Amino acid sequence: MNGPQIDKTIFWVSLVVIGGLVIPLIIAPEAGQAFLGSLLGITTGKLGWAYLWFTIGAFGILVYFAMGRFAHVKFGGPDAEPEFALPSWIAMLFCAGIGAAVLYWGTIEWAYYYTGPPLGIEPKTTRAAEFAAMYGMFHWGFTAWAVYCIPTLPLAYMLWNRKRSVLRLSAACEGVIGKKAANGVIGKLIDVLFMFGLIGGVGTSMGLGTPMLSAGIAELFSVERSFLLDVIVVIIWAMIFGASVYSGLEKGIKRLSDLNLILILVVLGFTFLFGPTVFMISSFTNSVGLLIQNFVYMSFWMDPIDKGGFPEGWTIFYWAWWIAYAPFMGLFVARISRGRTIRQLIVAEVVGGTMGCWIFFAILGNTSMYFDLNGIVPISDILANTGAPEAIIATITALPLGILVLIVFVVLAFIFGATTLDSSAFTLAAVATEEQQGEMQEPARWHRLFWAFVLAGVSLSLMYLGGLKPLQTASIVVALPLMGVLIIMVMSFKNWLAEDYGDEVDEKTIVVEESESSS
Repeated sequence: MNGPQIDKTIFWVSLVVIGGLVIPLIIAPEAGQAFLGSLLGITTGKLGWAYLWFTIGAFGILVYFAMGRFAHVKFGGPDAEPEFALPSWIAMLFCAGIGAAVLYWGTIEWAYYYTGPPLGIEPKTTRAAEFAAMYGMFHWGFTAWAVYCIPTLPLAYMLWNRKRSVLRLSAACEGVIGKKAANGVIGKLIDVLFMFGLIGGVGTSMGLGTPMLSAGIAELFSVERSFLLDVIVVIIWAMIFGASVYSGLEKGIKRLSDLNLILILVVLGFTFLFGPTVFMISSFTNSVGLLIQNFVYMSFWMDPIDKGGFPEGWTIFYWAWWIAYAPFMGLFVARISRGRTIRQLIVAEVVGGTMGCWIFFAILGNTSMYFDLNGIVPISDILANTGAPEAIIATITALPLGILVLIVFVVLAFIFGATTLDSSAFTLAAVATEEQQGEMQEPARWHRLFWAFVLAGVSLSLMYLGGLKPLQTASIVVALPLMGVLIIMVMSFKNWLAEDYGDEVDEKTIVVEESESSS
């Protein structure tokens, strides 16, 4: 067992907490699901407004940092050089934060809104179709990536500027709660809370990606989709991301992300050229206009009069999911962002991440909608009668050379999921590792592999029980206290900047735009 030593408190308490959820679900699944369901109802129904205010606040804070006097401060100091080339950095950032879920929802989310639209719109009307094409872009847009970016700033500054050889949320809170509290019970609680939320978030991604992949494989090999097929998918995933995690950032995660980027361009490029291109462009253009026009309204819409349940079931659920996943993104992106400025990081995550997601919705989602509206493939009916995975695969196979596209799509989904999962395992191992002296090392290989298989094992056991939903629900409930942690982290970051630079930023820390673009 070579490499840095584990933090036994965080390691074992996290395992106990995870077991405390999984084991009762195995013993009494109905009672456990009912309890977690009631918690979810309280969280989203009674406190949903808090998620809306938090996400808008996160967006505003990032605008402040991106436009303020600290915008050109480099992570690692004025002479720090980026560890990864710009394309690889953006690919790792995007693939880690999105995973196979964007293939899933990017293709089919519109159909849920078309048949059950928001804002009091009549189902299956022209207006319902227009808002259906747009609403997914809202849920996967600037607000979501702003939430992702919020913890990245303090964590990257702590790691590269404060020279702390540790990747933990608790350490990034030191600027407010102090080092003693961060290293004590409060700090351990913060880190265990994060690990639990991350496992729930990754479980959500696996819960979406596994049935979709199984449906694709079933279509290719003319076999029935079953739990055994789900097991095979998860085992292959575990092998891929286990090997990648074992190889480390440079050899493993970076190579998977680079390959992922190539396959994304192949699938989206082919679909754009040989699918309903004019409809894609027209619908996307229309959606951008609708989004700009209604952004503030949607961001604060609670539906307090009709109480139709749309904000709780979709927007608030999404914001909570992003919050639960955000600390992981912060830890991982902070680790790969040495040599980047505060502004570069914000632009890459918020603007770059948003544009990346929008491309999926513009191409795959609008293609699926076109097939349905024009009677080519009854996507809405397949969704209602068979399920989302089958509706997604029906969209892909309806394209020219559909089987060949499906093969590439399945490979892409495998690698997309593996990229998210191996970066998650890397982050879990980093959080449960003791702080090191000197330059930070990657967590021990056995430790990374351990968390990779914990992620696979937990998700697989819950899928077998039909209990993946409670793990997702738990991660959403965990997001509530995590909002407080993220607020403390931002305050800590601002205190550190004020402490290090005072009222004026030293001229040596200013990085001119020419040097930014050359990196």
